[in-house]
Amino acid sequence: MKKLAIVFLTIISLTACQQQKIGFVDNSVLINEYQERKDVEARLNTKIEAFKTRTDSLRSAFELEIKEAELKARTMSQSAIQTLSQELQQKEQVLSQRVQFEQQQIAQESQTLNDSIINRVKAFVQDYGKSNNYNFILGSNEAGSVLYGEEASDLTQEILKALNENYGLEN
Repeated sequence: MKKLAIVFLTIISLTACQQQKIGFVDNSVLINEYQERKDVEARLNTKIEAFKTRTDSLRSAFELEIKEAELKARTMSQSAIQTLSQELQQKEQVLSQRVQFEQQQIAQESQTLNDSIINRVKAFVQDYGKSNNYNFILGSNEAGSVLYGEEASDLTQEILKALNENYGLEN
């Protein structure tokens, strides 16, 4: 019985002394420095610039049409001016709706792409943790989920490097 108690105490002692492997990453650095996110942001900025160019062009054309209508209105009857005014208001409404629709499409695409990137990064960190025998990998952010961590436990740059290498292999 005494031997059984010693074996039991030894097992409990060994189990209690086992260190858990814990690391943390800076979420914002990991996401913001991830090459795929930078590539997606560049593509979206190109779309936004093209959208702005189209919008500016449409607005300039519409302003020119208004100036031409003002010149025509000087020689038109009151009812013809009202008709022209209604047509211009309708065109302005269509233009505004078109701009708003395109803005919503870009915003939705941006949100979808960002969500997808975040999900890929989370999955990558999970796989990294499993393959490197981590019990926990915590995420730090501005809200302070990790208020302190030893520098040796900061996996941000290590995981970022592996994440970017993995992205480079996929493309």
